[in-house]
Amino acid sequence: MQEESYFKYTPAVVLVPMLAVLIIWTVFWFEVNFQVNLNTYGVYPRTFKGLRGVVFSHFIHGSISHLYNNTIPLAILLGALFYFYRNTAWRVLFLGAVITGLLTWIIARPSYHIGASGIIYLLASFIFFKGLRSRYFRLVALSLAVVFIYGGLLWYIFPVEGGISWEGHLAGFLTGLLMAYTVKSTLPAPKKYDWEKEDYNEDDDPFLKQFDEEGNFIETPKEEDNDIRITYTYKKSQRDSGETD
Repeated sequence: MQEESYFKYTPAVVLVPMLAVLIIWTVFWFEVNFQVNLNTYGVYPRTFKGLRGVVFSHFIHGSISHLYNNTIPLAILLGALFYFYRNTAWRVLFLGAVITGLLTWIIARPSYHIGASGIIYLLASFIFFKGLRSRYFRLVALSLAVVFIYGGLLWYIFPVEGGISWEGHLAGFLTGLLMAYTVKSTLPAPKKYDWEKEDYNEDDDPFLKQFDEEGNFIETPKEEDNDIRITYTYKKSQRDSGETD
């Protein structure tokens, strides 16, 4: 697969982030407008009822600041996922969201765990580790960009601040790491130079012909073109012709 066909814009690059943001904001608007609390639809660890949060918890947020802090990273990382890994993006998103929810259900404290943070950590972890494993320059650059922008998120996979579901963050991070090593992605074929091809012949290389066997540059004499003629045409100025305005 060539690079031009692999890194190609598709409508999903824009539509999926927009749809995800629209859903989480609509859910929050519904709670505020109708004075309802959907927190009980979050993940509640090790209870049968709490399993419904594996699906619903990612769309529920406890406050406007919680919602806002998740909106921009979610949109950016989803766009990056569907642009750079479009062949496996849906699998990473849906399967990763379910695994993140289940892992949170297993390891978390007895409380309702809500928010899209788990998916954000899933995406950041997957994009980072998958890019490093690929060793493809564009994907490695993307991994470094994720570290530069969202490297501070790493601290929140530990219990450094109360009221934050660090277990959900840790679950997303571990799920992204797991999927980076298990989900196979087709990468573009690296560009090969002429000297890397199997049928390469040094004797036919115009560049190498400029050097002798010892590696010294061979200066080729310039051919003189005796047919070149230079013709000068002089134009009289107004002063010489005696004309005035």
